[in-house]
Amino acid sequence: MLLHGHEIKGSNIDQETRCSHYHTEIDRIAIKFYCCDTYYPCHSCHEEKGCSHPQVWPKNEFHQKAILCGACGYELTINEYLACNASCPSCKSAFNAGCSLHKHLYFEV
Repeated sequence: MLLHGHEIKGSNIDQETRCSHYHTEIDRIAIKFYCCDTYYPCHSCHEEKGCSHPQVWPKNEFHQKAILCGACGYELTINEYLACNASCPSCKSAFNAGCSLHKHLYFEV
């Protein structure tokens, strides 16, 4: 799916990057996976449709843009995302704070 000028891969993606695995109102980000440089709504979508070689973003790359706000299309750096208090710095749309429980699947911790 093409969304805000970016290709998003995954399962049943809507217009704000929600997928079949995470689809509440506040599930509105996509994460660019380090291993394949491709946006997915979640780790489960990457497991199903990704490169099959998952790798997390190393800390020295946290300045890279790797999070896409599904509401407005703003791309956040990883540092920006980790410090954003679960809302988009551009449009103020809420993100799912529970995603922090999975950060070890995306980022070096």
